[in-house]
Amino acid sequence: MNAGKKIRNLIVSLSVLSALLLSAMVVVSPAAAATSPLSADEIAGLKFMREEEKLAHDVYATFYQQYGLSIFNNIASSEATHMAAIKTLLDRYGIADPAAGKAVGVFADASLQALYNQLVAQGRQSLSAALKVGGAIEEIDILDLKERLAATTHSDIQQVYTSLLNASYNHLRAFARTLKTQTGAVYQPQYLDAATYQNIIAGNGSQRGGMGSNGGQRGGAGGNGGRRW
Repeated sequence: MNAGKKIRNLIVSLSVLSALLLSAMVVVSPAAAATSPLSADEIAGLKFMREEEKLAHDVYATFYQQYGLSIFNNIASSEATHMAAIKTLLDRYGIADPAAGKAVGVFADASLQALYNQLVAQGRQSLSAALKVGGAIEEIDILDLKERLAATTHSDIQQVYTSLLNASYNHLRAFARTLKTQTGAVYQPQYLDAATYQNIIAGNGSQRGGMGSNGGQRGGAGGNGGRRW
């Protein structure tokens, strides 16, 4: 590897790490916000997002064990922070934690269990496939978080979902950059429409539009969260 390529890879690695450190910072507003009851959809949303963040964590931890690439370890740590933020909300509103006592790769939600099994099998084929799986998870997360944000009126839940959404923008950008530096391949969106994806890659992470799909299967929204697979 020549010196120029080494420098470019170092710059990319530093920019990815900086983004991941920022995405790990999730602030939950004070408990005083939990004064009004949640709707059934809000409760289902919190339970679903708790396990969806666990899915991301578990997939990335599994890939780090196989490939030893730091991005998987770094983003897994970020996902653990996100899981803790959702757990704080579950505790605040007296909701049973669906992830309690669950080992890595084990989920209460049957659709998330099936998705985990599918994604791990895909990612074990190659590093390139694993990085694309990482991108797919973040795209799914973005779509589900947008849907859940629109369905809640509680400011503390909105704050956490917004923090997680911004983190997913950072993670998606990080996976796209790492795929390029590690394999030379250009990441193509699997669930987001092309315009939304390009806005995110350009750094317009606060944009909220564009929930269309681009090649990914998206089922209808159900009681346990919108199904994207």
